[in-house]
Amino acid sequence: MNFQEFPITIGLIIANVIFSFIGFSNREMVDKTIMWPYRVARENQYLRFVTSGFLHADYMHLIFNMFTLFFFGRNLELYFNYNGLGGQFSYLALYFLGLIISDIPSYIKHKDDYQYRSLGASGAVSAVIFATIIFSPWSSIYIYGALKISAAVYAILYIFYCVYMGKKNADNVNHDAHLWGSLFGLAFTLTLIAYLQPSLFTHIIEELQHPSLFGND
Repeated sequence: MNFQEFPITIGLIIANVIFSFIGFSNREMVDKTIMWPYRVARENQYLRFVTSGFLHADYMHLIFNMFTLFFFGRNLELYFNYNGLGGQFSYLALYFLGLIISDIPSYIKHKDDYQYRSLGASGAVSAVIFATIIFSPWSSIYIYGALKISAAVYAILYIFYCVYMGKKNADNVNHDAHLWGSLFGLAFTLTLIAYLQPSLFTHIIEELQHPSLFGND
């Protein structure tokens, strides 16, 4: 595996890991960077829309998001590069806009709630997932190195998990951001294709016509 083919994905993972590890043992840093709508609304701390996306609640939350980002992000980075869709610039735009836009509904909902805080790369990762499955919905993913399923099935399970966890509301993870990140990822990528490479829609439609539960490769 040539990691030089997807340096942005690797860089984002490294940044998430470093920032999250610091946060695990530095409560003061977390308080200054976590998404805190109440403070954002009153002190214009808009940078929290980005910094909160590099924090994670615990090791499992970090591993789950980075595992997903690695398997989907590396493919999306290649798709954007090789299909004339803006390459790394478009990939970074999707990632960071996914972070910001997926947090806006929660910000509006909780801007008067002093207690509400959230963190995690969920919105950006969801955007990456659903952008990727536009190109290759039936490619294979191995969960824990053993369970083989298609990318589209994994995406559906991912969203169900996030909705379930969002209803439990048992942590500071903004599970609602998964839905908005997913919708943004689809809209951003379809718009990008329509504007830069509309001929790709023929391939996309053809791919969708051959569904596979466990993936085609």
